[in-house]
Amino acid sequence: MKSSIVLMYHRVGAIASTFERKYCVSPKVFESHMKRLAAMGMRAVAIDDYVDWLEGSAELPDGAFLLTFDDGFLGVYEHAYPLLLELGWPATVFLVSALVGKQDEWSKTENPSGVCYPLLDRAHIGEMRANGFSFHSHTRHHKDLTSLAKDALDDQLVGSKQDLESILGCKVRYLAYPYGLTDARVQEATRTAGYRSAFSVQPGFNRRGNTDMFHIRRLDVFGSDSAAALARKVRFGTNDGSLKTTIRYYASRVVTRLGGR
Repeated sequence: MKSSIVLMYHRVGAIASTFERKYCVSPKVFESHMKRLAAMGMRAVAIDDYVDWLEGSAELPDGAFLLTFDDGFLGVYEHAYPLLLELGWPATVFLVSALVGKQDEWSKTENPSGVCYPLLDRAHIGEMRANGFSFHSHTRHHKDLTSLAKDALDDQLVGSKQDLESILGCKVRYLAYPYGLTDARVQEATRTAGYRSAFSVQPGFNRRGNTDMFHIRRLDVFGSDSAAALARKVRFGTNDGSLKTTIRYYASRVVTRLGGR
């Protein structure tokens, strides 16, 4: 296998507004997504195995992908976790370490309704870890890392790592940048803080031996994505799951073939 994808979800649960539809997938839609991927011959793998493969030290079967959830919403435990147990699929959750067991406080200003949602607590995390889920860092307070001075940046990176290692009792080796915002300075600080690799929100395929390990690509899954739209995203490595993407792709192939005659 030469390339693979990482899927990025956020909250799984009820959708209360148009704004929330981008970052929340209903339980019914999430189930349709996972079943479509399984029907396509795909299978989620553990994050360590995925990163080992990217670095060239391990093999993965065809159809392998990494399933991630940002923020650590309780809905992942309530709705995604039972289904993934049935499938035998692991997943990775990126936690905001200072808010474990609390709410997504950043939504007070970002969600137009001001509504916040509960996050996983230690008991949920412990149960999920015992059944194949892994947990890593989404920083300490979910801040834009590119806007922070050095001391504040180090606190978000090193502090979160220390918080989570205390909670989990194991090494925390991976980071997902809040909002996907990163730059060369943030990536170097992440490396210095002791992380093995980090995940962006830039769409596309990840290729073995040819991926920036501190800017691993992920496909953003929206609440408005049907199972068919997700399948198109996976096929083309894009955040655009519309039929237009498929039409443009095949039209360009026809043009290329005709031009080569």
